Formats: sequence, C-alpha cells, structure tokens
Amino acid sequence: MSQSIRVLHFADVHIGMENYGLIDGETGLSSRALDFLARLDDMVEYAREGDVDLVVFAGDAFRSRSPNQTYQREFAARILQLSQLAPTVLLAGNHDAPMNAAKASTIEIYQTLAVPAVWVAQEYDVRRVETKRGAVIIGAAPYPTRARLLEAGATRGLTIAEQDKELTRALHKRLRRLSGQARELADDDTPRLLTGHFSVSGAVWGSERSVMLGRDVVADLAVLADPTWDYVALGHIHRHQNLRSEPADAPPVVYSGSLERIDFGEENDSKGFCWVELTRNETSWRFIPLPARKMLTLTVDARALDNPTGEVLAALKRADLENAVARLRIKLTSESETLLKDSLIVKELRRAGVFHIAGISKDVDRRARTRLGVSPEGLTALELLARYFEGRAVEAERRAELLRLAREIVEGE
Repeated sequence: MSQSIRVLHFADVHIGMENYGLIDGETGLSSRALDFLARLDDMVEYAREGDVDLVVFAGDAFRSRSPNQTYQREFAARILQLSQLAPTVLLAGNHDAPMNAAKASTIEIYQTLAVPAVWVAQEYDVRRVETKRGAVIIGAAPYPTRARLLEAGATRGLTIAEQDKELTRALHKRLRRLSGQARELADDDTPRLLTGHFSVSGAVWGSERSVMLGRDVVADLAVLADPTWDYVALGHIHRHQNLRSEPADAPPVVYSGSLERIDFGEENDSKGFCWVELTRNETSWRFIPLPARKMLTLTVDARALDNPTGEVLAALKRADLENAVARLRIKLTSESETLLKDSLIVKELRRAGVFHIAGISKDVDRRARTRLGVSPEGLTALELLARYFEGRAVEAERRAELLRLAREIVEGE
C-alpha cells in the first residue's frame, strides 16, 4: 500500500449528560449538553481539515437508551457531516442497546433509512470498506449482551459468576472468529482494524461505572493483542489509554476515551479522540486532546484561623476558576464555622467567572462532647449507647429496658 488510511476513532459521546449545568436561554438545551455537542463540532472540524478517510465511532452515543428527539437530531447532524467526509462505522454500545431486544437501538435509524456511507454495526461482523486511499478490513464487536452471545437458556441454572464466565468465553470465541474472517477477506497489504465496546483486562476505569447499565463482561487483552489487526479501536471506558502489550507485533489496543468530562471522577483526565495512520504492520496513531469543560476541586484548610472567610476568599483569588465547574471543600472547626460568611464566598465564585458551582461542603472538626466525660474511644459499647439515649432524651424507664436488652445481646455473643 502506497499511503496510510487516515482514521478518526472516537467513542462515549453520551449526549444528554446535564449535570452541573443550567438551561441555555437561546437553545433551550442544558448548557452542559451544549459542551458535549461543542466537542463533537471540534472533532468534526479536525476530521475535515485532516482529510479523514474512515470514521470509527466505538459506541455510546447518548446518556440514555431513550434519548429525546432534540438530542437525536443534534447527534444525527454531526454524523451526517462525518459520513459526507468518509465512510462511517457506528458501533452499538451498552447505552445504545434497548432493554428489550425486540426494540430498536438509538442508532438503528441510520440503518433503516440506509444513510449513505454509514454502517450501523449491531452484530459481530467483518466487512471490507473502500476509502479514497484504499480498502480497510473492519471487524465489529458491539457490546456483549447475552442475546448477542448466547443461545436461549444457555445459562439456565448457573450462578452469576458462572454466567459471567460463560459470557466471557463466548466473547473470546466471537473475537477469534472475527480475526479469522478478517484474514480470509484481506490481501497481504490490506490494513485491518477491530472496533469493540467492552471492558478489557488491565484497563483503568474512569467515571463510567457511575453511568454503567448492567453487569460488565471483561475481555482478555491477549485475545485482542492479535497481529491479525493493525489497530484496535475501543469504547466503553472513559479514560484514554493504550493497553498494547507484548509481543512487539501486537497492535495498539486503544480506548479513545470520552470527548467531554462527565463528573469530578474525570477531573484530571484528558479528553479527546484518536487520529490513526493505518497501514499494514506499520500503523501509527496519536491522541488529539479537546478543550473539555474544566472541573476543579479546591480544598481550603481554615481550621486554625480567626478569619476563615478571608482565607477562603484569598484561595479563590489564587485559583483559575474562569469557566470551570468548581466545587469547594472547606476544613473548619466548630468555632471557625460560625465565622464563615457563605454569601461572600458565593459572590467571589461568581466574580471569578465560574461556569457552575457544584457545591460548597464544610468538613467540621468537632471536639468530643464534654458531657461524655472522656473521649468516646474510652467508653464501652453499652456506655456509648447509654449516653446516646441520654442525648436523645429517651425516658428513663424505656432507657433502662433498652439497655437491659442490649446487655443481653452483647453478653450473649
């Protein structure tokens, strides 16, 4: 092959994530949803300027399996732009698949309408796709559901652990079958790409666990690190990472990561997509970062200060808060808590140009109550319980009966 195939690999768009945002007055959409759409626009422009040959979306278009029509329209507009630039593969992720297998997925409409240059990959399949710089063999491995991998009743009577083991075995079998089919379709110099949406052993998780739907099947990295493939384009895990392992001829096994931050669990993660120069046995790639919405956690220790508000305000002035989703954690004593002026802190956050105040939490270091007489660590369980009843103003007669029952339980152990 004389020239490499330029591939755009992205995943986990999750349009519809609206946390840490407000309704935009002009569009009627969540301001955070607009962040996700803006990242898509940035990526489309890069693909256009880079003269992309092939687009691979590795799953999870929306936050919900039932997205509203406006979000569907906005995603479709970007997919249309991409498909006009190059053949586009839309792989089904777990957020794309319906709960009922008889219902349509969130991306199935592109197949129903036979949108030109779009392949909706909902089944395990291998195809030869022609691009303007040559052919590519593409293997598709959508999210591994029981309906896709197992015959009806195949896991009946098995424990959950046994079911998961059977699903993993079935997934490995399908992946090896895709590898064999790719070798049959390919010429010696035809590059081969596998795209999948699942977890892989050794991958580092991000915040996707908080939005995951159902239990997860984990594929063995060794099954994917197959020299049959020149690049493995993965979705499902939001943190960008390359899992490539030995031997040296193993392909890059890459999670592109999500395009935008979902929550503070991704505060320090870079967000973007991958640009691949696909060539048989000589593939190279790079991660292209996007200007995702900044999330910032600011912790201020004001426990030993007579002016906790001043210390917090000074910390806010030192921080770069403009256009950030910010949350503030303030360490206080019970005495300094009474001196803290919340209204001035909120005013300073607004002045600093924050995009959204995600929260102001107070971690108050309270001394042991003097009525205990000693530190709680020095009291027995029954003594602590007695003092709890006293603090709750439980009547003496009822308190005595409850303590008697508690003593029987403790001494009977």
